[in-house]
This record gives sequence, C-alpha cells and structure tokens, in this order.
Amino acid sequence: MTPTETVLYAIGISCAGGLLVGLFSRNKVLAGWINFLITVASGALILYGAATTLLRGPAAAATIYTLPLYGSALRISVDGLSAVFLGLISTIAIFSSFYSIRYMTHYQEYGVGRFYPYFQFFIAGMYGIVATTDLMVFFCFFWQLMTLPSYALIRYEFKQRDNVRAANKYLLMMEISCALVMLGVYLLAGTAPVTVAGETLMRFDFDAIRERVGTLAALPAGTGSLALLLLLIGFGIKAGMWPFGQMWLPDAHPAAPSPVSSLLSGVMIKTGVYGLMRSFLWLMPSHGSDWYSPSAWGAALAVLGTLTLFFGTMQALKQEQSKRLLAFHSIGQIGYILLGLGACLALLSPGKDSAGLTALAVIGFYGALFHTMNHGLFKSLLFLNAGSMLYATGTQDLNRLGGLMKYMPLTAITALVASFSIAGVPLFNGFASKWSIYVATILGSSYEGSRHAGYLALCGIFGIVTSALTLASFMKFFGVSFLSRASSLVEEKATKKRSLEVTPTMQIPQLLLALFCILLGLVPGLAYHLIHLSLAASNQGLAARLLSAAPAQTNLLIALPAGTGLAILAPLTVGVILLVMFLIGQFISRVGAAKRRTAEVWLCGYVRDADVYRYSAHNLYTEVKRYFRWVGGMPRHARGIAPEIKTKKSISGNP
Repeated sequence: MTPTETVLYAIGISCAGGLLVGLFSRNKVLAGWINFLITVASGALILYGAATTLLRGPAAAATIYTLPLYGSALRISVDGLSAVFLGLISTIAIFSSFYSIRYMTHYQEYGVGRFYPYFQFFIAGMYGIVATTDLMVFFCFFWQLMTLPSYALIRYEFKQRDNVRAANKYLLMMEISCALVMLGVYLLAGTAPVTVAGETLMRFDFDAIRERVGTLAALPAGTGSLALLLLLIGFGIKAGMWPFGQMWLPDAHPAAPSPVSSLLSGVMIKTGVYGLMRSFLWLMPSHGSDWYSPSAWGAALAVLGTLTLFFGTMQALKQEQSKRLLAFHSIGQIGYILLGLGACLALLSPGKDSAGLTALAVIGFYGALFHTMNHGLFKSLLFLNAGSMLYATGTQDLNRLGGLMKYMPLTAITALVASFSIAGVPLFNGFASKWSIYVATILGSSYEGSRHAGYLALCGIFGIVTSALTLASFMKFFGVSFLSRASSLVEEKATKKRSLEVTPTMQIPQLLLALFCILLGLVPGLAYHLIHLSLAASNQGLAARLLSAAPAQTNLLIALPAGTGLAILAPLTVGVILLVMFLIGQFISRVGAAKRRTAEVWLCGYVRDADVYRYSAHNLYTEVKRYFRWVGGMPRHARGIAPEIKTKKSISGNP
C-alpha cells in the first residue's frame, strides 16, 4: 500500500466513520469508543504512510479525478513535509478521541450526535488539505471539509450565545482566508495544463505552478508579489498570525469542547503554517527569480512573527480564564514558528553562498518545524489539562481555583510538564526548538555576508524576553490552579468525593503527551533526524538548498550542533549532571540526619482561611498589565462577562 493510498483510505474511513458513529449517538460512551476506534484505524494508516515516505522516499502522486474545465484535479501526494504534518494530525486526533470518551458524558443538555460525526469529518478535512496538490477546486473542498465541521464543533453548546458568536467569527475568518489563498493561486497559475516529468498537470496543481514561477518575470509588475502577499495573509489568518489571530482565535478555541480545543490549537492552525512553508520554500525555485526576494519576505515573516509572539503572549498574561489564556498563547507560539521561518528565508537568499550562513538558515527552518511539532504536543496537552480542571470543578475561572494538586496529582504533574515546555524551560521540548530559533536569529544577524539581517538579533532578543513572559503566565496558570491551599470551590467539590482526578481514559492521553514533551526535550536529536528525513523526502524548490547544509546526523542523541560549530546543545548530558547533583544533595541531607517538622501555614496575621485572603489570578502582574494595557486582550470579565460557569451541565468553553 502506497502512502497516497493510505491517505485516501484514511479520508474514506473518517468520512464513513462520521456517518456510522452518528447511529450510536444515544449511548455516549459506546459512541465515544466507536469514534476512538475509527480514529485509530484512519490514524494508523496515516502514520504508516508517513513513516513509509520518510524512510523510503515519496511515492508517485495519484490523480483520482480531473476537472479540465476548472483547471483542477484531485491529485494526492505525500512527500516529507506533508508526512510530518499528517503524522502530527493523526497523533493528536487519536489522543483527543480517547480523551473525549468520558469527557463528553458530562454534557447533560447536549447529545454526541452533533459531536462525533463532525469530529471525523474535521479530521478527514485536515488529512486532505495537507495531501492534495490541487490549489483551487479540491483545495477549497478539503478546506470546507475542515472548516464547516469545526464550526459546528465550536458552536456545540449552541444555547450559549457567546459560543455561537465565536463560531460565526471563526467561520467568517476562515472563508476570507480560503478566498485570499485561492486568489493568490489564481494570480500565479498559468492558463493551460503543464507537463512536468512526463505527466500532464492541471494549471492549478502545485507542481504546475512551481514549474511556472520561473517565468513570472513576464507578468505585469507586482503580480507575483501581490500573489505572495495574498498567500501570506490567507495562510496567516489560518495560523493565527498577528493581527488577524486576535480577531477569531481567543473566542473560538475556548468555546469548543476541550478535545476539540486541543485539535484546533494543536494541529488545525498548523495547516496555515504548512501553507506558508509550502508557499515560501517549496513553491519558489532554488535559483531564485527577479520578482521573489527571500530576504525581503524573510524580513516580513520575521517581523510579523516577532509582533505575533509579543502581542499574543502579553495578551495571554492578562487572562484569568484557563482556556482563553491558552488560546492567546497559541497566537504567541505561532509567532516563534514564523520567526524561525523568516530567519531561514532571510539567511537563505540566492547569492549568499556562505556555508555557515546557509547552515544557520537550516537551523532556523529546523527550529520552525520542530516548534510546530512541539506546540502540537504541549498545547494539546494543556487544553486537555484545562478540560480536566473544567470537568472536575465546573469552571475555568482561575480566580476560583487553588489546591488542585492534592486532588488531581497526575493532571497537576502533566500540566507542570506542559507549562515548562511552552515556557522554554531547559530539558523540555519547547526549549530545544526555541534554542534553534535563537541561534539562527542571533548568530545569523552578525555572520559574515548577512549585513542586511541585523534586525534578526533584535527579533531573537524579543523572543527570549517573551519566553520569560510565557513562564510568568504559566506560573500564574499552574500556581493559582494547583498550588496553595484549596479554594472554597475546590473544597466544596472535594467534600462530595475524595478525589477529583479524572478517569483513566482522560489521564492516559495527558500522560503520553507529557512523556513526548520530556523525551524530545532530553533527546531533541530525534526531532532533528525526523526533519532531516522530511527534507530528504521533499527535495524541491528553494527548500532543496536546506538539505545540502543540514546538520550531520551523527551523535544527535547526545547533542545538537548549530551552524559551523558556533553553538551546541546537550540537554541529556545536562540532565544527567543535574540528576547526579540532586542525588548527592539527597545523600548529604540523609547523612546529616536533620530533623523535619510540619507546622501550620502562617496566614500573615489573618485568622480566617478565606478566599478573600488568597492571591488570585486577577492580583498577579497588575503593574505589568497596567503599563501594557495598550496591547489589548482584556480579560473577559473586565468587559462585563461573568467569570464562572454557573452550572455543571455546561462545561466546554464559555466561562
């Protein structure tokens, strides 16, 4: 079975499964298990096809159906880049479907007949959008297959007007995004089919357009640049790029049930990243062209990425609702990916033949794609963490939470791992990918031959400072939720049952995602090797230059090289040293036989242990929030919206 066949079968299984699972919707648990098995079946095919592509190289594309009148054909192709995205989508989909088995039983006012069928169609659309080579009719078809079911999932709790408004904004922005991309493609495409390697391709096929872009100098001035601008804005809207992401993402992602939130932030917005990588690296010829300047577009992407990561993170710092905080951080983390991609383009410009400069450009791309994978893992985990907190307490208002670690220890541990990962704490996966981006931006700005890329250092410094802000934000997220003494709400819930911890079907996905975050943090060479295989299996366009300067694939399990020996990252070695030091400290402590005692917590003079005496999310970082009020993103309750969920029946998104 070829990789293209596995994608077709997976899409067919998901679509047929969407129809099948609706027949069992009266039994929520049974429908959940059937949905999970369908997702595993389609996901296993996708993972097999992706692995085959990475290990053996891409198979020939398969043309299923042709529409000559519209210049389009349903042509499926799986190369190294699409294999990585397909693998990420299928992995998160499997975890989310397993988590939803028990989670969805908590909705007493809503049935799953409006959830699981759309869940399957949503997954099928994402599979198709990264595997089709057609950029017009069938691109639009898969886009709608991805967008319309996700719209229905966002408005799952349709009785809440805020959810419906969020879904409507989401639908409007996604259709605008689709229209802009298709208009950009129309400007780049020719007027007749193109023959490539003996195969006749419709004019809107990706490979046909790539074949033609070398002749675009004959087009009216600015046509090619306008087309790329439309692609940048179109895919940027999908990815959540500033300023467009703020228009829809912070409302849409929290409104959906938590398993869907993990898919929206974890993988769906990555289809926009996929489109940007395809457009600016794989679509453009390796020799360059008169109308396409990688330096200029790299600068635009790097600056937009810096603005996106700063504004998204600063707005997240202000939030007091768990899922809304995570949604703003999705915007911020997309900024890091755009910064890495921009640095790659800025340093990869044709004519810059310095081996060291090209090597740093490769590190920038590795950082961008690595962070794409990492964000899919830790952001999906964080939304599942938030869903577990919501499931146990009935609220996502951080001001009403506290002390959950005592009652939800496994959720607390996995949330801590995810928080460290997204904040870029060393030894966790987020640090490894951000380190790659910092190396490319800071070293690349001063490298010989990069005199026009000095701005990259400033962008990298902004990224480092913003990473500290991310850590501050997740100190709030984790601290006010799991640490301190239990809040009155948590104590009230705990009196009804001894443990608030969620069921094993909700724990296992969180645990596995946390283990992935730790594994890629300690051994990031695994991801580097995966990206190397991806480049080797998609050696086309401007991206072909990346493979020639890829890092050596030896000793990656021990350390990550960067550039020409200018930097090195060895997290596993550092981890072993820290572990040895910790064990020595423990040994000295035991030898000293110091006495340990427990005492009541001092309440600073207050006698009563009441919520009014506790630091809440609202009280943290007040001066920072005051001085950066101009960035926007005020908390929901500050605009007059109630900060807590009033009943246990409705738990998805609206606080």
